Amino acid sequence: MNILLSPDSFKGTLTSSEVCDIIESALRNRIPDCNVIKLPAADGGEGLCSSFANFIDGEWISAESKDPFGLSLRAEYYMLKSSAAVIETASCAGLPLAGDRADPTVTTTAGVGMLIRDAVNRGAKRIVLGLGGSATNDGGCGAAAAAGIKFYDKSGKSFVPVGRTLKDIASIDYSGLDSALSGVSISAMCDVDNPLLGETGAANVFGPQKGANVAMIARLDAGLKHLAEVSGKAKLASMPSAGAAGGMGFGMMAFFNCPLQMGIDGLLDIIDFESILAGADLVLTGEGRIDPQSMRGKTVIGVARRASKCGVPTICLLYTSDAADDLIGV
Repeated sequence: MNILLSPDSFKGTLTSSEVCDIIESALRNRIPDCNVIKLPAADGGEGLCSSFANFIDGEWISAESKDPFGLSLRAEYYMLKSSAAVIETASCAGLPLAGDRADPTVTTTAGVGMLIRDAVNRGAKRIVLGLGGSATNDGGCGAAAAAGIKFYDKSGKSFVPVGRTLKDIASIDYSGLDSALSGVSISAMCDVDNPLLGETGAANVFGPQKGANVAMIARLDAGLKHLAEVSGKAKLASMPSAGAAGGMGFGMMAFFNCPLQMGIDGLLDIIDFESILAGADLVLTGEGRIDPQSMRGKTVIGVARRASKCGVPTICLLYTSDAADDLIGV
């Protein structure tokens, strides 16, 4: 029996590679002669770089960055031999880095912009940016500021907007964007397809898990709406995935002219998933939590859709809340 394992990480618990190893061990205890193919996956959040590193030659780069609160941090990204850099927003602006101080009104994506510039300075001609797992709600303004874009308040003072100060943006000067980026192709891989604003937008859907209360959510949503308007690119707010990573999906489109795609689809395309799937009798996928968001572009639905098209059944696995070693098929 040929069994393909392609889970995402179980956030805060296990990496996707560790999940593969656990499932393989359990399978071999029960089906000793099965053939197991391990394909650790990611949909744009934590583990995206590792997923590329599992299949494509390259090197890990450690670079100066900033954490969600703007403090100095060393973060890693993966540089492919083809001069493409894979960067995770979560590596420097991720929710785990915020810990018990999580507060999307004050966190920043500035570190992401620093990593982008570092990769370009090292010769990257293409940037693949994963937008999942952020602790932020700044609409990507931090990353844009780190790349040279200027934001001004009504008094003409420049500042780097965060969630609570998006409302203070009076004007934006795009002319300072690092010219080195002009010849670089940037694409963003998203783990959700939510728009920027409203009930299904960044603040309302993801704000609570980042530490926002009801009052904060209303202010964050209003701030993102103001950003969309003052940027002159409000039409992008309704685009699928504009709300990814606290509105960074919108910011990547507005500030970097960057196309968005569902992260799992991008990964599966790059590694030619269908050819790996050929001959498989069963696919096992999974992630730490299955909820309505899982159906909007997460790894489990992306893998299941590809397998279904090829006529291969898929089982989704997750942990119970009671015991970390108790896997349940859903």
